[in-house]
Amino acid sequence: MPYYEPTEKTFLEIKEQLKDLKAILTKSQLLNPDDLFCDNEEFLKIMKISRRTSQFWRNTGIIGFVQIGNKIYFRLKDIQELLNKNYKPANKK
Repeated sequence: MPYYEPTEKTFLEIKEQLKDLKAILTKSQLLNPDDLFCDNEEFLKIMKISRRTSQFWRNTGIIGFVQIGNKIYFRLKDIQELLNKNYKPANKK
């Protein structure tokens, strides 16, 4: 395999790509929580539930979801609302 030595042009292209990537990541961190989604695997980990429980919650309308092909996504706002709706405050004595 021949030795490859990057040129100044190559370094500038990489630098520009990194700049674009940084802009995309910065923008995604500033997104409104209403716009953030997690997939089913992340949802299972967040809620510490089984696949079957996730399916039951979707089928019974306990939580909203988006399905694109075989992939399922949950809005983070909907997860927070589910937790808030089922929140039981501590008894004050």
